[in-house]
Amino acid sequence: MTPHVAVGLDVHACVRSDCGRVRAINEDSGLVVRPADDDRRARKGVLLVGADGRGGHRAGEGGSRMAVDLLSDAYFDSAEPPAAALTAALHAANDGILRHARRHPHCRGMGTTCSALALVGDAAVTAHVGDSRIYLVRDRALYLLTMDDSAVADLVRRGLLTAEEARHHADRHVVLSALGTRADLRVRHQAPPLPVRLDDRFLLCSDGLHDLVDEDDMRAMLEADTPEAACDALIALALERGAPDNVTAVVAHVTARSRPLPRSLSANLGPARPVPPTREAPAMARDDVATEGVSR
Repeated sequence: MTPHVAVGLDVHACVRSDCGRVRAINEDSGLVVRPADDDRRARKGVLLVGADGRGGHRAGEGGSRMAVDLLSDAYFDSAEPPAAALTAALHAANDGILRHARRHPHCRGMGTTCSALALVGDAAVTAHVGDSRIYLVRDRALYLLTMDDSAVADLVRRGLLTAEEARHHADRHVVLSALGTRADLRVRHQAPPLPVRLDDRFLLCSDGLHDLVDEDDMRAMLEADTPEAACDALIALALERGAPDNVTAVVAHVTARSRPLPRSLSANLGPARPVPPTREAPAMARDDVATEGVSR
């Protein structure tokens, strides 16, 4: 049977990164992969990755670049469904960075945060390590889809700090998990995947951006006409505010196109479930929309 023709979802995405006003080297990396092959794109979607290198100079720069490259290769080479493939890809990137550091003593201490988003059909699949974040703008509201794996975020979850206190805390950049630091990596992921709607806008960013750009400014800029304009505006505002760290933004806009849908995707199209009305990451771990999971 020929798949029916429907208004499918397409993705327009962009990545921008800047070393900031203080740093001489950019240890951040960002990547957007849109497979040219229609079948591969239908199975694995469009992949967006953001990483913030740790370890200083070449170790940090190399760690983030290795992370996005290794993750992308492992994700698209996997025969697993997108959610399992993305989580496994983060573990593969972690293993690759650890091996590289063992073989090259000058790279010891190499590590990186990493956030990844795969937009597949009508679903968004996420996985992340550390404090790089993924946001969603839907119906003019901003939602944080990830939970920072950091020292201050843990104190907030335990009720020992407020979110505002954490924003200015001296230890706000101390992460509890990063690629390349230990073999038993903890990966946080959404379970089940988040249903995607037309005109959804996603942002992956390093702490160099979300430390300086508040939620209201972030939401307004993500509603720009194009992902390129949104990226440029976000980076420009961070630079205007001093940008002591590297700054990276990866933006995706879900648009429409009429096309024959593969049966595996068209069978799943239906009313999208609502995002919980909250901007707090811990509260996203409730209901059946964006429950945080941890693997390994």
